[in-house]
Amino acid sequence: MRHIQVTIPTGKRQAVLGLLDEEGIDYVVTDESSSREYDAVVSFPLPTSAVEPVLDSLQEAGVQAESYTVVVDAETVASRQFDELQAEYATESVEEEQISRQELLTQANELTPTFSVFFTMTLISAIVATVGLLLDSPAVVVGSMVIAPLIGPALSASIGTVVNDREVFFTGMRYQFVGVAGGIVAAAIVAWLFQSMLLVPPGIEITEIDEISERIAPELLLLPVALGAGAAGVLSLATGFSIAIVGVMIAAALVPPMAAAGIAIAWGLPVAALGSTVLVLVNLLGVNLAGLVTLWYLGYRPGSWFEISTAQRQFLKQITVLVLVIALLSLFLTGITYTSYQVSTFEETATQEVEAVLAEYDDATLLEIDVEVRDGGAPLDSSFDATQQIDVVIIEVGGSPGLYDEELIATLETNINQHADDDIAVQVRFVTTGERS
Repeated sequence: MRHIQVTIPTGKRQAVLGLLDEEGIDYVVTDESSSREYDAVVSFPLPTSAVEPVLDSLQEAGVQAESYTVVVDAETVASRQFDELQAEYATESVEEEQISRQELLTQANELTPTFSVFFTMTLISAIVATVGLLLDSPAVVVGSMVIAPLIGPALSASIGTVVNDREVFFTGMRYQFVGVAGGIVAAAIVAWLFQSMLLVPPGIEITEIDEISERIAPELLLLPVALGAGAAGVLSLATGFSIAIVGVMIAAALVPPMAAAGIAIAWGLPVAALGSTVLVLVNLLGVNLAGLVTLWYLGYRPGSWFEISTAQRQFLKQITVLVLVIALLSLFLTGITYTSYQVSTFEETATQEVEAVLAEYDDATLLEIDVEVRDGGAPLDSSFDATQQIDVVIIEVGGSPGLYDEELIATLETNINQHADDDIAVQVRFVTTGERS
């Protein structure tokens, strides 16, 4: 519920009160004597879903140009007429909980701090994420998401499009892209400093750190995370749900990949840096795409009817651009996903071959198998064979002392390589698992 206060311009009193009577709205009128521009102040309660249509009607009645309107939350309204009005606007759907277009713009502005604050907080979140990734600490990475102020600009761009406010749109886009670029640079500088000051072990393989590896070789399945974050962010903003929780989800799609890209740059891994940067861009555009579609689906439009066609053209244009760019960048993620699938399939096949060979040995057991892939670019076409990028297959075999058998090693190497186009190095490590008698 909302409580509305509207100043009535001189000469508009009869039109405004007649409109409220026609809508069946309880109101209180106070004469205004502080200025000749206003005749009175009218106050009245409204269901949340009725705010936008009533305010639009009042603007058509002439209260927009020379007056101001205040909308505040109302905890309780005791009125039979208000109960009837609430029943009239009850829809048993999400529309019943939606805030007005005017409140939506206000919320977006409140969630977007000044640029200096936004940029500083984004840099801090990227630095904290960098530390969390290098420490392989999910808790620290989550902490970096909490302080990231990304939700406001991410949603402002979409809101600016659907209500045809180009200033809001361009401000949101500028914040997002400058913030992401700054975050990657800050992460790279901090990671380089940590490396130079020996705060991380020399020779550390960042590709073996779980929190980093999943973000420098991203897969297409990460795109739905961004789409879900954008849709949930808009729904939260439009219905008054906990926006802070969804803000963390949006930050989860952007902050860790930013930090991973910076770390890859500091370690001199251009392919890994490219993978993380593509993931950041895909997620960023995915959040905007989902937010834009959700807002349009919820029915948000400009206040003036002649602006609707302009907003619709901008909506279609922006949707087309976002879909095309996301599709193009997703080719990269698709290539990585396909490569990962091929490597996983090869590893499963190799495991079956090893188990079949070891089944002939009573005292030999497969402890672990690891397939290592050479550093290389992600393929962009489905004809690529990931087995050509496999560097070595490491097999760990457990058994009694003296299990070492050159014939066993040769058999494993032959059986595994028959599933690859190129020769793959096979290393067999024997581990004593029994006790000496």
